[in-house]
Amino acid sequence: MNKSSYVLDAWRHMRRNPTTVVGLVIIACFVVMAALGPSVSPHDPLRTNAIGKLQAPSSLHPFGTDQLGRDILSRVLYGARISLWVALLAPTVAGLIGITLGLTAGYLGGKVDNVIMRITDMFMAFPQLILAMAISAALGPNLQNAIVAVALTEWTFFARLSRSRAIEVREEEFIEAARAMGAGRLRILFCHVLPVSVSVLIVQLTLAMGTSIRTAASLGFLGLGAQPPSPEWGVMITAGRNYLPGQWWVSTFPGIAIFFVILGFNLLGDGIRDVLDPRLRK
Repeated sequence: MNKSSYVLDAWRHMRRNPTTVVGLVIIACFVVMAALGPSVSPHDPLRTNAIGKLQAPSSLHPFGTDQLGRDILSRVLYGARISLWVALLAPTVAGLIGITLGLTAGYLGGKVDNVIMRITDMFMAFPQLILAMAISAALGPNLQNAIVAVALTEWTFFARLSRSRAIEVREEEFIEAARAMGAGRLRILFCHVLPVSVSVLIVQLTLAMGTSIRTAASLGFLGLGAQPPSPEWGVMITAGRNYLPGQWWVSTFPGIAIFFVILGFNLLGDGIRDVLDPRLRK
């Protein structure tokens, strides 16, 4: 089956799964919102208005205003771009670290495997959010350091998955053939072992995008991520917590945005897993 036929076959199977379609639609809307948000935003997300603070949702401000009179809809739209940046960058960095270490550990085995896996176990011994808080606090509270903290807490999942795949295939006949033809270890790892591991790693990457947004928002909520007046969703939620339940809209709308984006990535990840694994196809 050529590449075009494989893509068409995968698309047909994805369309048959309603939850996958829902996830794809949610993520598509999220990407469009991040791309076009600044263009369609009705107000400046940083402009304050003391007279119009804490206004309930209305035709002028569909999501209401916050404690400084800033339009919440505009801030949610601008915040989508920040969340998209987190969803793309943090899992990518985590994947590069984890996949490289995991493939190396699984293929070489022995002492190299033991050392890498014990380091992985040390990272996994801490709850992800607690470890991210510690790293972000040590580096300094801002968005860039929050992304680094998220990446340094997620690479372990990629390492575990890629290691297990490397162990499964390192004694396969095509690997032995590559060795017999004189292929070096790096060539075997990245040209032969990695391609057969792509399916599970793509699923993990998709799921990690939603997790990254959640963790970054949690850091922003705790004051260890993006800082005010940034329209990051976690920062918006923590700004409105003192006004619940009277002015519920201040925290509710950015919270709903986080919920749907994470749901979309989870649904899409499950659908991709079903498509890439023929045993799970219905």
